[in-house]
Amino acid sequence: MNTLLTENTFWGALLVLLNFVSIILAYRFWGKEGLFMHIPISIILANMQVMKTIELFGFVSCLGNAMFGGTFLISDILAEKYGKKEAQKAVWMGFFSLLATSIFMGVALAFTPHESDTAQASLEAIFTRTPRLLLAGLFSYAISQQHDIWAYHFWKSKFPELKFLFIRNNLSTLFSQALDTALFTYIAFGAEFSFLGFSVHAVFPSKMLWEIGLLAYLFKFIIAALDTPFLYWAVKINPPKEC
Repeated sequence: MNTLLTENTFWGALLVLLNFVSIILAYRFWGKEGLFMHIPISIILANMQVMKTIELFGFVSCLGNAMFGGTFLISDILAEKYGKKEAQKAVWMGFFSLLATSIFMGVALAFTPHESDTAQASLEAIFTRTPRLLLAGLFSYAISQQHDIWAYHFWKSKFPELKFLFIRNNLSTLFSQALDTALFTYIAFGAEFSFLGFSVHAVFPSKMLWEIGLLAYLFKFIIAALDTPFLYWAVKINPPKEC
């Protein structure tokens, strides 16, 4: 167990570092277009990685938090250097990329595979989502990211100086991550309702929902705190002349 924990801790730290560095490099070479490019990468990979379950610090969790956490860094860079409109554009690009990927892969999986095919089962395991999980992911992403942009500009109006960059970054991201976790956990696993004869029931009891949500937020909290130096780095970058 100790060896597994050490290995997973190393790979987890490396994944977070690579993601943040990748975002900075995309911004350095291509400016805000590089950040727009990175949004679909982060969203699509996060939704693929979340299918993998790991043990970290003695807790069982899913991958995906590292890649998803990068989307908040991207929106904060855009909000800081280009304003609310550009940050919101990135959010809707991410929303569209996730929805389009789900639709396209759903159609691809509908094809009857040849008897020699070896990919169908693996693709189904990665890309098959129940409508409930897809709705939870899309809704929580859109709401939490819009809140992050609003909160960032709210705190920037209170603390506009560059030396307070860490305040507006952390306060906006940490609360937005909490909102994302709460919405996704409830819609995906806890919501109960009936509509036009169609019923949805809770997947887990309330106590387990709290455990799932708090654990997920713990990892998101750590990742959100770690992105602050990279935001300072991005602010100092002068990207190439942009369109």
